[in-house]
Amino acid sequence: MRSPLLFDNLNKYAKITEADFEQIEKVISKKFVKKRRTLLGEGDTSRYIYFVEKGALRSFTVDKDGIEHVVQLAIEDHWIADLCSFVTQVPGNISIESIEDSEILLLPYHELELLYGQVPALERYFRQLFQRAYVSLQRRFNLTLSVSAEDRYRQLLKDSPQIAAKVPLIYIASFLGITPESLSRIRKQIFH
Repeated sequence: MRSPLLFDNLNKYAKITEADFEQIEKVISKKFVKKRRTLLGEGDTSRYIYFVEKGALRSFTVDKDGIEHVVQLAIEDHWIADLCSFVTQVPGNISIESIEDSEILLLPYHELELLYGQVPALERYFRQLFQRAYVSLQRRFNLTLSVSAEDRYRQLLKDSPQIAAKVPLIYIASFLGITPESLSRIRKQIFH
């Protein structure tokens, strides 16, 4: 199950040797997921962190009024999980669903914990990945409080043009904390 995309991704923040990668690949499984399939439901414990080889996934919560709020969008070469549930191994409140037919790699929590001792560079990699995820979440929270919806959308276009091009606007609007109608108006202003 050789995954050059995963190998290159791991080497973004750490030096993973071929021998290290062979150990990592032994515990990873590959899954093909049809569009709109749930990988993790609200109330489930996140036993895996997912790496997207092809396709797109989203994580979201549902508020008391039944409205979905997108927490994370992940396309090729990105990881996604209910990180709180994954790290603590307790039930979480985030769901993960495929946006389109996708190929994903599943890395189990307990195997990852064992790999940290066997492949020290992997622990460095995930420490940096989780730190970047926290910084990104904090930055997004601050932007939501202090920046206009138009500027948040422009920032998304600048930081993640591939997500903006691939993910349906309804999910992008939710991710930005605005209605689809507002995003439609913003897009008309920007592109006309």
